[in-house]
Amino acid sequence: MWSGGTEVSSFFWASDQPDNQPEQIYGVIHNNKWHDYPDDHLHFFCYSAEVVREEKTWEEALEYCRKHHNNLASVASETEMMLIQKELKKHITTEHIWIGLHFLAGNWLWVDGQEMGYKAWNEGRKPSCPHGKMECAAVQVTRSNNVWEARDCEERLSFICRVKMYL
Repeated sequence: MWSGGTEVSSFFWASDQPDNQPEQIYGVIHNNKWHDYPDDHLHFFCYSAEVVREEKTWEEALEYCRKHHNNLASVASETEMMLIQKELKKHITTEHIWIGLHFLAGNWLWVDGQEMGYKAWNEGRKPSCPHGKMECAAVQVTRSNNVWEARDCEERLSFICRVKMYL
């Protein structure tokens, strides 16, 4: 059960987890997978995202998020994608929404420097060399699985910001 009281609908345990040791009653994320863990007074953080319904270019959205929140949202794990999907369900107003992923120097990179471990590209195809201005990523909101697509960075879309997190 989640701390908010809702039932867990998807599980992302590491291959040897949970190992059901009696003192290991808490969960941690390590390498984008869940592990059970004892109560050792671990630090925690709250992940929060906010959908901004203003239409901006990718660069304008990045600037807005950095000024008013923290950054454009990154999606480093399936858990983070589920949190973003939950937020998007509250605010579906557009077909696509900017996220903090862009193509630079031959690679797709998150604006906050996170590893590109988790991927949700449309039909599993990450554009290895996007053409033209298609060097920014957006979530396709109208699909049930909210996949990512390469989009023209000058296109004006709503966007999702990661709100400042505190430990």
